[in-house]
Amino acid sequence: MVEEKLAACWSPEQIAGWLRNQFHDNESMRVSHEAIYLALFDPRRKAIDRTLTRRLRTGRLMRHPKRARRSDGRGVITDLVPISQRPIEVETRQTAGHWETDLVMGSRPSAIATLVERTSRFTALVALPDGIKADQVTPHLTRYLLSLPAPMRRTLTWDRGREIARHKAITAATKMPIYLCKPRSPWQRGTNENGYRSPVKVYAQHLNRGDAMTV
Repeated sequence: MVEEKLAACWSPEQIAGWLRNQFHDNESMRVSHEAIYLALFDPRRKAIDRTLTRRLRTGRLMRHPKRARRSDGRGVITDLVPISQRPIEVETRQTAGHWETDLVMGSRPSAIATLVERTSRFTALVALPDGIKADQVTPHLTRYLLSLPAPMRRTLTWDRGREIARHKAITAATKMPIYLCKPRSPWQRGTNENGYRSPVKVYAQHLNRGDAMTV
């Protein structure tokens, strides 16, 4: 069947999907598109007629790996300050004004930034109606931080998400240094990560417009 479909100029993806729908109750009659490509291009495999590669839309006789897309530099976090340089007073929780921040996605495209003050556990939810790219997050987050009294604007701790790529602009406007966790280490801002994500996600599904709300 695979050879017949290839001869009719079907793509391996189309064939795999057709088999899955046609024989949904018989797993022995299914094959992945990747297995078909391997059978066509790997000379060690003798499952199907390899001359059928000429019936593929590309018509190529060899399979070339896709080249990795070169980064255009957008969303790259530069001049980051690691969490290891954060003042010791942040750890003691004896001084208010140190915040942990994260993004929570609701039903697309709704999203919010969660800000949790480490000493009081005061939590603010900042709506991000424009999106979650750095240039979309920065103005909403900056506006909320500037609404706080100056003594409550000491530090901000975030993970390595690209939405914080413009951290220097936020620091310039608010005078708040921003410290970034190690990669794949959300526990380093555990007050935000562990205590508030479940109830906050419910709000994220509805908070599409407006400036902020508190919990």
